[in-house]
Amino acid sequence: MPFGQLVLGSPGAGKSTYCDGMHQFMGAIGRQCSVVNLDPANDRTSYPCALDIRDLVTLEEIMSDERLGPNGGIIYALQDLEHNFEWLEEGLRELGEDYVLFDCPGQVEVYTHHTSLRNIIYRIQKLGYRLVAVHLSDCFCLTQPSLYISNLLLALRAMLQMDLPHINVLTKIDKIASYDPLPFNLDFYTEVQDLSHLIPSLEAEAPALRSERFSRLNQAIVDLVDRFGLVSFEVLAVENKKSMMHLLRVIDRAGGYVFGGAEGSNDTIWQVAMRNESSLLDVQDIQERWVDNKEFYDELERKEEEEQEKLRKAQAEAATAASGGDVPEVSSQPPVADSGIRVVRKKK
Repeated sequence: MPFGQLVLGSPGAGKSTYCDGMHQFMGAIGRQCSVVNLDPANDRTSYPCALDIRDLVTLEEIMSDERLGPNGGIIYALQDLEHNFEWLEEGLRELGEDYVLFDCPGQVEVYTHHTSLRNIIYRIQKLGYRLVAVHLSDCFCLTQPSLYISNLLLALRAMLQMDLPHINVLTKIDKIASYDPLPFNLDFYTEVQDLSHLIPSLEAEAPALRSERFSRLNQAIVDLVDRFGLVSFEVLAVENKKSMMHLLRVIDRAGGYVFGGAEGSNDTIWQVAMRNESSLLDVQDIQERWVDNKEFYDELERKEEEEQEKLRKAQAEAATAASGGDVPEVSSQPPVADSGIRVVRKKK
């Protein structure tokens, strides 16, 4: 049974960077992974595309032939893909049991209102795929109450529209310490606690929002989010190995990968559920790592990586000496999770 992630998010949230980083990270831990580009406007992917919608249709062609704008062109392209789903089905069949990342367009209407992407995902599920929707939001939204609440509404709408196991992620968390201090600790935002505490800050953000009319509207919106009680966030620094491992563990549990034969062996379901619990970070660890003492932990991890690099070089020299100066054979075994390989953002 193949597994995959549907990577959603607004423009600039880091979808392509995430797909590139997660593809590298899965390769480092020995998991076969492929990336499928479903964005007809993305003509410069930083990751190797196993399948690219631009081989079927491009945004430039649609805008020229149909006289549509960028948003209308992307919707048209997804409709075209829906009507030619056999092309995608054949391509996915060639990927076998690879774990697949689907890099989706950034236009939010394709996963909040329009039905073509949802219909495509339903048909992919019928092929046997177990999918998790990973919805990315730039952590800059935490700096303004209006942006944060807007992201809550967007995440909630995407959860209701896509009808999949759903993980909301605040990306670029390594930059949060460089912004103005947040009025609340990070767990207030990740766990979406009592939003009524944000209303005074929201009203202070703009004088126009201090009227009685907007006050009632703000209260109605936060009540709506609270009543659903569905939205919460994980955080991610895509270049940090521990952060990537934590998020992948959360996604694996949401999609059921952790219960599959690849990791389950003959253990009971509860033994599998509790495996590697230490790799999961709690919100206090995240607050400490990325907000309170970021520079200290950056330096600590840099020294750890230097020590690991020295150890690898020493092992390689010892193996070369033991083989009489010949280059040792490269092991066919995949590197373990603690291989020290870092995910790096490629420059375009």
